[in-house]
Amino acid sequence: MKMSVREFEEVVREALRDIPPALAAYMEDVCVDIEAMPREEDLAEAGIEDPEELLGLYHGTPLTERGVEFDQYLPDRVTIYQRNIERMCGAREEMVHEIRKTVFHEVGHHFGLDEDQLAELGFE
Repeated sequence: MKMSVREFEEVVREALRDIPPALAAYMEDVCVDIEAMPREEDLAEAGIEDPEELLGLYHGTPLTERGVEFDQYLPDRVTIYQRNIERMCGAREEMVHEIRKTVFHEVGHHFGLDEDQLAELGFE
C-alpha cells in the first residue's frame, strides 16, 4: 500500500492534533519530519541493522532527563519513515493505524517513556 507524500503528511498531522492539549503544550519545540527511509546515522542511533525495521525515531532529550540548563540545546525531532510503514501495510486503514501508533510511540519517548512502558500502552 502506498500513499502520496501529501496524504501521509496529513495523517501524521491528524495524529499530532489528537495529542491531548495538556501534553501538546510540551511539544512546541519538537519538529516532526517524514523521510522515505532511515539514514545510516539513524540506524546506528536506534541500534538497528535492517533499514526496513525502523518506522520512526526520536532524536532528542526526553523531558524527564532535562535540567534547568537545558534551554541551550537544539529542538527535539521525531522522524517517521514513510516507505517502511507502507511496506508493512496492506490497506489504507492499516496504514493510518500504523502511522498514528508510530507517531504516538516516538512522542512517548519525548515524554520519557521507555519501550516497555510504550508496549504497555499499546504503542510497541
